[in-house]
Amino acid sequence: MIMPETQAPWQARDGLRITGVRTIVTAPGGVPLVVVRVDTSEPGLYGLGCATFTQRFHAVVAAIEQHLAPMVIGRHPSDIEDIGRMLHYSSYWRGGPVHNNALSGIDQALWDIAGKRFGVPVYELLGGRVRAAAAVYTGARGGTVEESIERAAALAGQGYRYVRLQAGGPGLGTYGGAGTPGGYPGSPHPDGWDVGHYLRTTPALFERAREVLGDELGLLHDAHNRLTPKEAVVLARSLEPYRLFFLEDPLAPEHFDRLPEVRAAAPMPIASGELVSSVTDAARLITSGGVDYLRLHVSAVGGLTPVRKLAALCELTGVRTAWHGPPDVSPVGAAANVTLDVTSPAFGIQEAHVYPETVHEVFPGTLRTVNGYIAPSEQPGWGIDLDESAARRYPPETHLHERWAARVRRPDGGLEAP
Repeated sequence: MIMPETQAPWQARDGLRITGVRTIVTAPGGVPLVVVRVDTSEPGLYGLGCATFTQRFHAVVAAIEQHLAPMVIGRHPSDIEDIGRMLHYSSYWRGGPVHNNALSGIDQALWDIAGKRFGVPVYELLGGRVRAAAAVYTGARGGTVEESIERAAALAGQGYRYVRLQAGGPGLGTYGGAGTPGGYPGSPHPDGWDVGHYLRTTPALFERAREVLGDELGLLHDAHNRLTPKEAVVLARSLEPYRLFFLEDPLAPEHFDRLPEVRAAAPMPIASGELVSSVTDAARLITSGGVDYLRLHVSAVGGLTPVRKLAALCELTGVRTAWHGPPDVSPVGAAANVTLDVTSPAFGIQEAHVYPETVHEVFPGTLRTVNGYIAPSEQPGWGIDLDESAARRYPPETHLHERWAARVRRPDGGLEAP
């Protein structure tokens, strides 16, 4: 049933219309991925968009199918900007990762349709390329310093020129590397995570990395939003001799107003924004002088349409982009990331994930990293499809919480920010 009040007040130039919107949730890599399919009145013409919010995917599915889908039925799929603004304002209270991921799924699907209608990759609709491919980084993580460095060396041997180093430590709250159970005996929570130990030992990881890996490999590190502003400065200065490509997410979002002082005191670039879930908050990160690299989960702020505007703001202010690209971005979302990368002069680096072959089975056309670079597909739209029969073989399990978000505590038992 078409809702007249959500239709455009102008005459569409042809009879093409949106006829259906639905979600597919699948976990071929073990992580629930949410993809939106938008169907049209032209047989065989449909689009796919990423709406993945792994930890709350049921809520995203409900938002799309029960609230947003009825408002876009009957619209012309070329009205991408107007549809996105209408859906954004439709709930009155707007923003947040559930609503924005729902918007992203529809937004990206409409861009996919647009590319398919004209027979071109989406990057051509954005003005074409400014580079051939996107340089990427991925993570080398281990329970010990030596394990992490061995994995970094292996990645370098595969052609990666940038690697994020993380190592484990006492307790089970370490990020990016296996921890040691019972690491703080005698404390109220012996499996906790101790910031003092982290600040003392992290420089040794990078000292050893430079000894083994040399100076040419770009090294990154993720503090995962756990530090106070003063602790972030202490860590950054202690890592100065090792010439990091960037230090990622030193502060929790609640303290982003303090990022400018951390950036001013840090000897390396600061990357942040993974937990941002509104366009306005992302714009403030850019204009406040708090970041050198903007790291957004693109679907968490609404999809390609709003993020291409943020990329333009980055270009005008000298900030670089480094979009979030872990296993909980679907191959459709990864294709959108790379499209942004190759069309924006503000591109800095792209986080990449090597999907298992089961993901390639479910999502034909999934992009692959080659010698440390990812290039966009040359097929119309995103160049990514979805085999729904294969998707059904990998049903998702509900993720009640992220393992480092709801149960990471310090040795005294106090909860730690993720």
